[in-house]
Amino acid sequence: MTSPGTPPETPAGDLERWRLILGAPAGGATGPLGGDAAARDRALDWLYGRDPDLARRGVRRGAGSGAGGTGDRSGDRTGGDGPSALTTVDWLDDVHRLFPKETIERLERDAVERYEIHDIVTDPAVLERIEPDRSLLRAVMRTKHLMNPEVLALARRIVEAVVRELMDKLATEVRQAFHGTRSRRPSRIRNSRNFDFRATIRANLAHYRPDERRLYIEQPRFVSRTRRHVEQWQMILLVDQSGSMLDSVIHSAVTAACLWGLPGLKTHLVAFDTAVVDLTSDVTDPVELLMKVQLGGGTDIARAVAYGAGLVDNPRRAIVAVISDFYEGGDPGRLVREVRKLVEQGTCVLGLAALDEEANPAFDRDMGSRLAAVGAHVGAMTPGRLAEFVAERIGS
Repeated sequence: MTSPGTPPETPAGDLERWRLILGAPAGGATGPLGGDAAARDRALDWLYGRDPDLARRGVRRGAGSGAGGTGDRSGDRTGGDGPSALTTVDWLDDVHRLFPKETIERLERDAVERYEIHDIVTDPAVLERIEPDRSLLRAVMRTKHLMNPEVLALARRIVEAVVRELMDKLATEVRQAFHGTRSRRPSRIRNSRNFDFRATIRANLAHYRPDERRLYIEQPRFVSRTRRHVEQWQMILLVDQSGSMLDSVIHSAVTAACLWGLPGLKTHLVAFDTAVVDLTSDVTDPVELLMKVQLGGGTDIARAVAYGAGLVDNPRRAIVAVISDFYEGGDPGRLVREVRKLVEQGTCVLGLAALDEEANPAFDRDMGSRLAAVGAHVGAMTPGRLAEFVAERIGS
């Protein structure tokens, strides 16, 4: 029982959680930690103790700190005679033992993306223990140039696992988009899947019985499905491989692999920075393709568009998708001219600002407006929506 005006006692579990959140400076109010709680605190300190905000707030960090190093950290946020330093392998073992799955994923993601602890993806002992996910795939893509052949072989496991997951998801969306794509042509084949509800209503309005509130169908309407052997279309993906477009590179590789071999569609995949690299020969193996991609460098989008234009066989049956942030490092005027020429010859030009699953657009809007003004479709599409767009074009 507490007296009036006295705050209720905080349960021990809540105190422990606040101590883990606030770190050693809260030790005076919460008391010392023991057992697994102390081990959790040590694991959290190993990672978040390197945050530069701690130094700005006057909180001392233990020896061995510093982002992007070997990962060795002292176990006490305030320094002193704490436990011996953890290695990255030790830390991963502790994290997997002490935290639930959702927390483990967050800690590993922060280690890779926020603090750039490279030995997460360059140390064979670490790679053997870590669970593949998309943040690790991005880290492998950024650091594979640092890896020796042994480490590359282990890193490939991460790439394969994540690509397989992405392929399974996107392949379903692509099949749904392309399987029996509806056309605008009427059909005599009476199949429930081909039933055209709106056209049927329009064709039978004369048979509506107001007294019965019923519409009698005497002339049902159906639409045809796209023929399996349609006239050949081309899908040319031009992918900016600068560092900021990493997610787009990953999803473009997977998208191209899913589109490859679909009836009536010939797919090309081209990566570019200031140079242009045609990766079409590797489209069927997106893992190998991603292991070959070299991120970084400048950006010459106009040069890539000119190369893509040279691949076009039939302008009126070609889709050129430029996946970039549209910050042109080359000649902006030339880029606009190259896109205008493609549009004027009848080619569909897509300017895609993002190609990841969220499709959050981040691009040079001024250049996007200039390209839209000459006839390009500029915006953001998920891989699934891109597949739907292509299917609609082929089926129209």
